[in-house]
Amino acid sequence: MILERTISNYIKKVSKEFPVFLLSGMRQIGKSFILERIKEKNRRYVSLDDLMVRQFAVKDPKGFIEQYPPPVIIDEVQYAPELFTYIKIYVDSHPKKNGLFWLSGSQKFRLMKGIRESLAGRVAIIDMLGLSYKETVKQPFDSKPFLPSRNMMIGKQVKEFTAMQIYSHIWKGSFPKLITEKTDRDAFYRGYLRTYIERDVRDDIGLTDEIKFLDFLRAVASRTGCLLNYQNISSDVGIDHRTARKWMETLVRAGLVYILQSYHPNISRRIVKAPKIFFLDTGLAAYLTKWDSPVVLMEGALAGSILETFVFAEILKSYWHSGKEESIYFFRDRNGREIDFLIEKNGTLYPIEVKKTASPNTCDFKNFSTLKDLPSIKVGTGAVVCLYPAVVPIGKDVLSIPLWEI
Repeated sequence: MILERTISNYIKKVSKEFPVFLLSGMRQIGKSFILERIKEKNRRYVSLDDLMVRQFAVKDPKGFIEQYPPPVIIDEVQYAPELFTYIKIYVDSHPKKNGLFWLSGSQKFRLMKGIRESLAGRVAIIDMLGLSYKETVKQPFDSKPFLPSRNMMIGKQVKEFTAMQIYSHIWKGSFPKLITEKTDRDAFYRGYLRTYIERDVRDDIGLTDEIKFLDFLRAVASRTGCLLNYQNISSDVGIDHRTARKWMETLVRAGLVYILQSYHPNISRRIVKAPKIFFLDTGLAAYLTKWDSPVVLMEGALAGSILETFVFAEILKSYWHSGKEESIYFFRDRNGREIDFLIEKNGTLYPIEVKKTASPNTCDFKNFSTLKDLPSIKVGTGAVVCLYPAVVPIGKDVLSIPLWEI
């Protein structure tokens, strides 16, 4: 089964506008597949996962470019940063030619030093996540980032999905192999973690205690959708505060985790308050926290926070896969009143609450009113994202939006 990806159109657009682009994201989310699927017939493909090819690229980068000239796809390019200088030379000697090099890699921040030094102004960076729910169920989708709006099709009934169907997707996760093939879910994640730890983490931070790092992963997964508290995580895992921060940075670099900042009108004060952490694949989070079926996940202690995690990842996909930069925050005031997400656009805040309900009511968005106390802030249409199967008004400038319509 082949599923269409929203990001395809953006990749094609960027290829026409830049000589080089880098497609970055977690391992196994379909980067290589999508590039091979949309490439022109004359575009070569080469992967640095092949050790012989990698050795060639590292020891003789000039000869490598001569052997694999553009148009070319170079997969897992983080293994040979030596190539960047020669890619620059080739690009500069072929001015006004775009779409020459399609690069992909699973360690974006590991790549950025070489890119900043050699390819500044010549490369576009594209971040990719797993399949969206709309892509998975073959729902019609567009390339617009999610934003609550009165222009949405209010009252239109959409295909309804049950809570069980949503949690089944959350439990399985968004990796294409799990959705398009009959792959054992536990075996996939077990192998994924082994590969990630052995091939990426060891290289990135010189890891010596794999068991401790796996414990750290589980501790972070159990806190998805929660405030980030390094002291608690350090205590649970038995590591020091500095190591916890270092390992968290590794998860962010690998695209496994997103750190969501709290909102404050004063930008310089946003970084003072504790952020939230979100795993970007709910299936991996559920596997790490050992929920062995969608039913127990839906009925367990993680049900609310992992649903919030799912919605956050879907919103993020709608931005990244359409080539837009996100401005997403959460809100918490001194009295502990919270709003799950705030999307900021053109000086307007759009508040969003996530609820595991098919009967939304005014209590679900009662904290939206706290935004009126913020100075010089315009509040736009709000949303309660839930299981009700239609977009309907449920309050003044507040919509109920189905989970699967993000």
